[in-house]
Amino acid sequence: MADVATMAGVSSQTVSRVANNRENVDAATREKVLSAMQALGYRPNTAARALVTGRFGALGVVSFDVGAHGNARTLGAIADAAREADFSVNFMGVRAQTEAAVRHAFQHLMLQSVDGIVLVESQMLDTPSLRLPPSMPVVVADGDTGHEYPNVDFDQAHGSHSVVSHLLSLGHRTVWHLAGPPDSFAARRRAEAWQRTLTDAGAPVPPLVYGDWSARSGYRAGLDIARQPDVTAVFAANDQMAMGLMRALHESGRSVPEDVSVAGFDDIAEAAYLHPPLTTVHQDFEVVGKHCVALLLDQIEGRTDGPRRRAVEPVLVVRSSTAPPRPGGLA
Repeated sequence: MADVATMAGVSSQTVSRVANNRENVDAATREKVLSAMQALGYRPNTAARALVTGRFGALGVVSFDVGAHGNARTLGAIADAAREADFSVNFMGVRAQTEAAVRHAFQHLMLQSVDGIVLVESQMLDTPSLRLPPSMPVVVADGDTGHEYPNVDFDQAHGSHSVVSHLLSLGHRTVWHLAGPPDSFAARRRAEAWQRTLTDAGAPVPPLVYGDWSARSGYRAGLDIARQPDVTAVFAANDQMAMGLMRALHESGRSVPEDVSVAGFDDIAEAAYLHPPLTTVHQDFEVVGKHCVALLLDQIEGRTDGPRRRAVEPVLVVRSSTAPPRPGGLA
């Protein structure tokens, strides 16, 4: 630190203020100190900084399959929000769907000196309870809302309701559902809302068809759905499965949306460029990331008067893959 102070022409106390990201340093002086740090390869001691500031400047994220669209987008949004709050992010992936595996990931991150951890739960664990280290600030994203921990999630029920209501309003007699895997919280909530919306409307409830979130599973399920002559509308629980479904319908000689309307969920970047463009539900992951970091900071800084649960409302995006059923045809 003394070498940095000498090169920048400032006191060691000023270097300390810059290293700890204090605000009482003017921009020109801060720039000189940062340049000297870079030239000398100086790296602040995180343990010493924690003694001064009471924090390490890092947040942890524990998540299952980061290849899944929702998990990947949530992780990226948390990283962006953390960076805006001057925190880095340490990530720990989990393969086994067990509380023990989650606790192990938490212990690993705690050894890396993080100030708080976001658990992107997404998949059901082997126990309905969730016991995490009591000393660590925790936020659960996309998980079981029955946990005691602060949580952030999309209003999955609202999203499903908006899709099904849209399809019924077009004149379809009922709506089939290509659901995600049964061990997914999001898939379960979307399926429950699909069934509830049909029941409330007095519409028949077709049997559930399951996929695994992949376009391949949507294609395979779509081949079976295409053989059902009374199917005129399908709500897929995510856009990838909807893509596979649309291909299967096309190969089976059933056009979208003339013969079968198809809607998805997520509004991935490719959804607007499919043929036809896909009706879907847009989820704002940036807002989820900001909520996760804000709830963690509330705990880290000792604020207890704010809301502990935050639901982000998704928005229906109507495109050309949905339309009224053929006149005189099955509806």
